[in-house]
Amino acid sequence: MKTIVQHEYGGPEVLHLDERPVPTPDDDEVLLKVQAASVNAGDWHLMRGRPFLVRVMAGGLFRPTATIGSDVAGTVEALGPKASQFDLGDAVIGDLSTSGFGGFAEYACVPEAVLIPKPESLSLKDAAAVPVAGLAALQGLRDCGHIEAGQHVLINGASGGVGTFAVQIAKAIGATVTAVCSPEKMDAVQSLKPDRVIDYKQEDVTQLDTAYDLILDAAAYRSPRAYLDILRPGGTYVLVGGSTARLFQAMFLAPVVSITRENTIEVLMSSPNQEDLHTLSDLIDDGTLAPLIDRRFSLRDVPDAIQYVEARRVCGKVVITM
Repeated sequence: MKTIVQHEYGGPEVLHLDERPVPTPDDDEVLLKVQAASVNAGDWHLMRGRPFLVRVMAGGLFRPTATIGSDVAGTVEALGPKASQFDLGDAVIGDLSTSGFGGFAEYACVPEAVLIPKPESLSLKDAAAVPVAGLAALQGLRDCGHIEAGQHVLINGASGGVGTFAVQIAKAIGATVTAVCSPEKMDAVQSLKPDRVIDYKQEDVTQLDTAYDLILDAAAYRSPRAYLDILRPGGTYVLVGGSTARLFQAMFLAPVVSITRENTIEVLMSSPNQEDLHTLSDLIDDGTLAPLIDRRFSLRDVPDAIQYVEARRVCGKVVITM
């Protein structure tokens, strides 16, 4: 099989297309014939090994993960001896970020517990864009932000993978949504039907006259402190990703603002699970949610795809097709 491999940390030049034997699934795994994957910010963090915390979490202080890639969509090619949730030929999607990665390959052995059937209304090539970003948006809004209908919600970084899903989920819940993005991406974000779209180059969102119940920050350009003045008493700021400095700022500020301002600061630690993937699938199949696909690359062009995502030029998701 063809697979993208890396032997050292660095830029896109450390990624190489290679030939490897097709693996054999363990007891509770399935062999997945990968039809498509997608690129997330976590992929270029793993590629570069930065911030250093990424190496610790991935278990590769000195040697990187051999094949990165978290999002997968494909068909079940073989079953491990104890695998029982799927049949041969089933079309499935999953998030491999807690099971060793390996999505940028023609085949992957995947624990069946991280997979669900593909949403019926999506092709495999589109469905690959859903798991990682969709889970982050859902869990950030629901579990960290405790979003409710009628609330005013600000989504910073609304044109990214997480942001585009978050806008749609927040609207489906019944929130009034303000989406923040760059000027060249405003039309695409407007198509997601937020109540307001702000060009951050023209308007300082931290000076808005609206008080928000929830801020989901998927851009992390500024310290969480900058957004406190537009949070209502009892409101919540949720940080999704960002640099090590941003993460530590949020963790340090959290106990302080909970006492002095009656606000909550949360840092999302996304947790892949079948139940939440099913929730996303249901939202997709009832027409509430849809991935916004920016561009497609071949497996050979994964280095270019990651470079494109790292440059923050993406609007929505980048998909890798096998």
